[in-house]
Amino acid sequence: MPTLDRHDNVFVLDLGDGENRFHPDWLDSVKAALDEVRAAEGPRALVTAATGKFYSNGLDLDWLLAHADQHHDYVVSVHDLLARMLSLPLVTVAALQGHTFAAGAMFSLAHDVRVMRADRGYWCLPEADINITFTPGMSALIQGRLAPRTAHEAMVTARRYGGHDALTAGIVDRAVAEAAVRSTAIEFAAAQVDKAGDTLGTIKTRMYAPVLAALRDKDIPLG
Repeated sequence: MPTLDRHDNVFVLDLGDGENRFHPDWLDSVKAALDEVRAAEGPRALVTAATGKFYSNGLDLDWLLAHADQHHDYVVSVHDLLARMLSLPLVTVAALQGHTFAAGAMFSLAHDVRVMRADRGYWCLPEADINITFTPGMSALIQGRLAPRTAHEAMVTARRYGGHDALTAGIVDRAVAEAAVRSTAIEFAAAQVDKAGDTLGTIKTRMYAPVLAALRDKDIPLG
């Protein structure tokens, strides 16, 4: 399960050492951590990271197949996580040390900055290959955070981007050696801690108002 630590004014949320799929218990744990960071006072920033082969493989499809009657509520919960991250009133950095797929990739896009391992691991939106459509909220998030040409390629072709390709496409902001992923993310976050507060929260909320509205639509989240 995810764990929250603190390095001076930088909170570090480790998502886990498995595939870090969005099981309901995992979602609740991450949301609780985000609430704790939001409620903290003073200068602060957030880094999310993971341990092992994966940053996150996204939706817990096994759980979802076993609980088809909860599909609507599950998607609402996933959207809520994305909206919470996107609108946090502090600078957020995703440290992508491993594979970042599907809703895990969308979660990374909800951060302000992404640092990715350069030599191994992929960032990918595989929905076109696995016959799963993007919800309106997910589409809005991807298109709101990526350049139109990159969003089109990522969503339509399900391309797997390595670190350098992801940097060139503007998906990530840094591509570094494996050992430097987390430290680079923390270093960047540490330089931004004084921005935390209501002003930054308002900037994000207004900047991404249409995306947040789509993600917070609980009536027809599936479109």
